[in-house]
Amino acid sequence: MTMLSNSCRYGIRAVIYLASQPAGNAKTGIKQISNDLDLPTPFLAKILQQLAKQKILSSSKGPHGGFALLKDPRHITLLDIVNTIDGYDTFTNCVMYKGTCEGVSGEKKICPLHYDYEKTRSELISLFSKKTIYELVNKAVNSEYIVI
Repeated sequence: MTMLSNSCRYGIRAVIYLASQPAGNAKTGIKQISNDLDLPTPFLAKILQQLAKQKILSSSKGPHGGFALLKDPRHITLLDIVNTIDGYDTFTNCVMYKGTCEGVSGEKKICPLHYDYEKTRSELISLFSKKTIYELVNKAVNSEYIVI
């Protein structure tokens, strides 16, 4: 089971990548980002535009255009990115059925995993809301075993 969509995973990787760029690099072009991360350019461009619309990234067109963080990476959480790309439903939807557990049968019944997953769901929300891009960049930069 994949919890996050490809779009969301690519978005997280791209934001970490942008946060890891030297401070002097005001903008990084989409082709460089997609090449360095080995991600499809048109798909990644759409994802980064979503993040720009939510004021996580800045975006500019032209020969010196590209993307950059609009916010301090200490203030961007994984939850910010997941909410922007996949939506908060990622954390509230049923793990077995489409939609929320209470809406499974139309009779306000829940799935058999509901109570077992509830603790995990709360832990995931807590993790994603506390984990910042700054922390993830530091982990990646300071370890030869972590890849963006």
